[in-house]
Amino acid sequence: MATNQMRREAAKRKLARQQERRALQAKRRKQITVITSAAVVVVVVVAVVLLSTLGGSGSSGTTTEPAAAAVTPEHIPTDVAPLPTRPTALPATVTCTYPAGGAAAKQVQAPATTDISAQGTVPVTLQTNVGAIALTLDRALAPCTVNSFVSLARQGYFDATGCHRLTTSAGLQVLQCGDPTGSGAGGPGYTFPDETFPELTYGRGLLAMANAGRDTNGSQFFMIYGDAQLPPNYTVFGSISAEGLQVIDRIARAGHDGSLDPSPGGGTPVQPVTIEKAIV
Repeated sequence: MATNQMRREAAKRKLARQQERRALQAKRRKQITVITSAAVVVVVVVAVVLLSTLGGSGSSGTTTEPAAAAVTPEHIPTDVAPLPTRPTALPATVTCTYPAGGAAAKQVQAPATTDISAQGTVPVTLQTNVGAIALTLDRALAPCTVNSFVSLARQGYFDATGCHRLTTSAGLQVLQCGDPTGSGAGGPGYTFPDETFPELTYGRGLLAMANAGRDTNGSQFFMIYGDAQLPPNYTVFGSISAEGLQVIDRIARAGHDGSLDPSPGGGTPVQPVTIEKAIV
């Protein structure tokens, strides 16, 4: 027959077992919490890596995390491409059209449209914070494009604007400028048709118009300092001087931040580039 002493001892043993079980359960809950927290951290890190790798930006304005290190060209060709020539020469003067299109990044007047010369060249110098880039615009190659570029330059449209995009891949090595907003989406408030032909090729030393599709030219242009394997969809309207190419080479060798990869490609130049004044 159990005595009071025996009952008390049994109760103590039961209480000890309960406390032991509670301590073990608490330990397990703590381990589960730690494991869950670690899993959440891993998921967040993977998400950040995916966003950094797969995200892109362009005219939509979407941004991504910049690359950890500057992306620089492995090789810059030194051979300068010859300026293209039209298979059939244009008449001495042409008529151009500049229909309104999009909001203007800077308020400017649209260029003249009649009796536009298709003969001769126009020298333009882009005074930048990195050095002078001298250009020669060719009216015989793209008279309406030259007419627009000269009009914008004379109105100060390019002054105090940055070059927002640099590409360094083997198939596309260009510095893109001409958007006062720096977003890749800015334009002058009008567009104009392409002045292209099937025989067009691209290479180091050529100046061409950027676009968002057929006949959507505005103010953005790109200067080719190396390779450019492109279809003949971009109006070439001039050339870059040897000294100007040396300036762009220095910008290219500093690299870009990868913020526009994978589409449209490239990123913001690591060496900031500002067109202080465009002089015609």
